[in-house]
Amino acid sequence: MKRPLIVTLVSLHASVATGAPDYMDDRSSAEDVVQSLYNAINRSEYLRAWSYFQSGAAPNYADFKSGYNDTRSVELRLGQAVSEGAAGSIETRIPVVIRSHLTDGTHAVFEGCYTLVQVDPSVQDAPPFRPIQISAGHLKKSSSSFEAAAPSCD
Repeated sequence: MKRPLIVTLVSLHASVATGAPDYMDDRSSAEDVVQSLYNAINRSEYLRAWSYFQSGAAPNYADFKSGYNDTRSVELRLGQAVSEGAAGSIETRIPVVIRSHLTDGTHAVFEGCYTLVQVDPSVQDAPPFRPIQISAGHLKKSSSSFEAAAPSCD
């Protein structure tokens, strides 16, 4: 049975002092990790953004950071997350739509899916602790508007 699509628009509440979004670093759910990723990007905190990925799941840091050279800000819409558990871990797939506002005043829309993994904290007994991490992310440019694009992991 297919579950209804639930879409969340992540608010970009700006700090009055800096004009940047309020800091968010929340790793308590897969959805919060993806929202924290884009919060870091909006704040130009690329090392923090890169840290949400498992080792090897993101390009090297220099390439990751340079990929945002022309990005002024991003907006994020999340679709319905789907989770499956197996052998002490939970894998969650979250469909997303991103609108990148570029430094030249234009924007681009991307659709895709993030896969996140959470190893059961009760079975982790050797450092370092592994919080929920992004194990894969696939985005493609969309011809749809941000409002019309449908987040999907299909």
